[in-house]
Amino acid sequence: MKQVIDKASIEAIIATDHHDPFQILGAHQKDINGEPCVVVRAFLPDAVKTEVVEVENGKRHLMTKLHDQGFFEVVIPDKKEVFAYRLKPYYESGLSSEFYDSYAFMPTIGEMDQYLFSQGNHHELYNKLGAHISVQQYFKDKLGGVAFAVWAPNARRVSVIGDFNSWDGRRHVMRALGSSGIWEIFVPGLSVGQNYKFEVKTKEGYLLEKADPYAFYAELRPKTASKVYDISGFEWTDSDWMEKRGKTNWRKEPVSIFECHLGSFTRNFDEGNRFLTYRELAPLIAEYVLKLGYTHLELMPITEHPLDISWGYQVTSYFAPTSRFGSPKDFMYFVNYMHENGIGVILDWVPAHFPKDAHGLAKFDGTPLYEHSDPREGEHKDWGTLIFNFGRNEVKNFLISSALFWMEKYHIDGIRVDAVASMLYRDYSRKSGEWVPNKYGGRENLEAIEFLKYLNDISQKLHPGVLCIAEESTAFPGVSQPCQNGGLSFNFKWNMGWMNDTLSYFKHDPVYRKYHHNDLTFPLVYAFSENFIYVLSHDEVVHGKGNIINKMPGDFWQKFANVRLLYSMMWTMPGKKLLFMGTDFGQWNEWDSNQSLDWYLLDYDSHSGLQRLVTHLNYLYKSESSLHLNDCEPYGFEWISFDDVENSTISWLRRGENNDDVTVYVANFTPVPRQGYRLGVPQKGYYKEILNSDSEMYFGSNIGNFGGCWSEDVHWNHKPQSISINLPPLALVGFKLTE
Repeated sequence: MKQVIDKASIEAIIATDHHDPFQILGAHQKDINGEPCVVVRAFLPDAVKTEVVEVENGKRHLMTKLHDQGFFEVVIPDKKEVFAYRLKPYYESGLSSEFYDSYAFMPTIGEMDQYLFSQGNHHELYNKLGAHISVQQYFKDKLGGVAFAVWAPNARRVSVIGDFNSWDGRRHVMRALGSSGIWEIFVPGLSVGQNYKFEVKTKEGYLLEKADPYAFYAELRPKTASKVYDISGFEWTDSDWMEKRGKTNWRKEPVSIFECHLGSFTRNFDEGNRFLTYRELAPLIAEYVLKLGYTHLELMPITEHPLDISWGYQVTSYFAPTSRFGSPKDFMYFVNYMHENGIGVILDWVPAHFPKDAHGLAKFDGTPLYEHSDPREGEHKDWGTLIFNFGRNEVKNFLISSALFWMEKYHIDGIRVDAVASMLYRDYSRKSGEWVPNKYGGRENLEAIEFLKYLNDISQKLHPGVLCIAEESTAFPGVSQPCQNGGLSFNFKWNMGWMNDTLSYFKHDPVYRKYHHNDLTFPLVYAFSENFIYVLSHDEVVHGKGNIINKMPGDFWQKFANVRLLYSMMWTMPGKKLLFMGTDFGQWNEWDSNQSLDWYLLDYDSHSGLQRLVTHLNYLYKSESSLHLNDCEPYGFEWISFDDVENSTISWLRRGENNDDVTVYVANFTPVPRQGYRLGVPQKGYYKEILNSDSEMYFGSNIGNFGGCWSEDVHWNHKPQSISINLPPLALVGFKLTE
């Protein structure tokens, strides 16, 4: 029969400018001259001829080529309703193939999904957008393939391109779903392993090749394509851990975190200094974390990123574990292995900004989509990155679903949200005139604040026991307070003030420390304003800052003594703990992300002794309820003496369940040992020495108190009893009331 389609429609398909090619391509029931029939159309570039093959009986219908570019149509008058068919194109080379037509399938994204997405409330968006192995009903058959969907509301056209269509954007042009901005298509016959991207035609007609923002897997850098991957089917064996986690109140439990960068924990030197895989690293890291007694492992970002030296903080794929160390299921194995060994896993997660890489989120559809259009709102010049537009529901939904994705699909036990301060303030690292005030004229980023509140609230509601931790360096109030009390609802906040003040103090020669005594005591003024984590993180051992031990004054022995004193104070003060890898055994060199830690140092008594101290500190922290039960409560801490400036000493007590559950600590920040140092204690009894950072087992000088001492009826430090002790040089000693 004669041609049915009009020339304008053909041209729109040839130019790939049609927002919904399904209206033209595929099979359509038509009435011609009052008679029903079926019309099938296909756009198959480079095909010489094409046939429509009926699935039911194999009958073939030769299509008419209506355009030299490869537009075909056939009118089938003896068919009254649309039927199951396959296309069979022929090429000049003599090759031919037969396949199901993508334009014969209904949308895979429903109206409710579109509505929830536009409202910012689709908590499982990762199950809809991206690339998903799918089975679709096609008449009597069920056909497997991949459903692709992407958000690009300002694009003129979006296609999926990949290995399966020679990266030709004309072959699988997607359809736009109403006003949602979502484009989708189902490609039957595809399976796991295909590389793909989205080809986006901008309003101006430029072509962009973008990685899938919702991809589960990505090519190994420097390649930038996404990979089709099925994350279902992993056999988790961590049910005991997950059940226990959901019932745990971490404010009352010991939380000691080992911060780790997977790419430099250790390398394989025999194979060109290569990265170890997730599966290779799992037993090595678990063994180390268990040996030293940490409760949690925090991983610097493992979300996919293009540049190694960004350490993962410039993310291009918020749903894909980096392929540097293996596949998504390899990372599931890693997490499962940790849980089987009783270790929680926390991920660094970066919602504050993203890089400008051409294949990434920047100007995704040719316009500022995930970012702000105004650089005063949408760009971090310090970092060369872009800022998410937290006021846009779809962007908020993208980030929320990312956080929930790691908790749901990978059983992650917590997220440490990076650079929260940069999110809270519009003028962060900006001069006057370089930022835009909020609607009330203030500097607070109101949209980001609401985003963080919702993130923390929904994460803890859907996944009880999961930790949300803020890296926040300002005095913004209520970061770890509940939303109903005006807070942001993080579980914990990094204590950056303690870190800065304490490291500043330790850098001083002991002879001058009495002039900086306030640096030691001031952090306790605000210690219970938030639920704090005491941190000595990777940020303190890079960029010319020197490693922890190299910050210390004095000779070789004094440097180690100072570090032992620092860690002992950190572990016995109120708050949870975090220590970066390598600092727990005194690595001299600054951390280098391109090579393994200097594990050979553990052959030396000084370094193994420091590591042994950290091990014992973790044991003490977990076993003594006074050291963790009230980490976040004023009841759990009391100064004994904070004003012994001349001797550069401080002393304090920690309480557990009651006044009988007490431990006391005194720290000497000078290299002068003090014999007969009197310390006030709250009750009469025997005080057993439970900690001495000067012990010879830690490479100390071994000045101690012979196991402990009885209190005396001598009023001291406003306490009814006191003990007379030997206070070692550059050391901390601790005692427990036992009788």
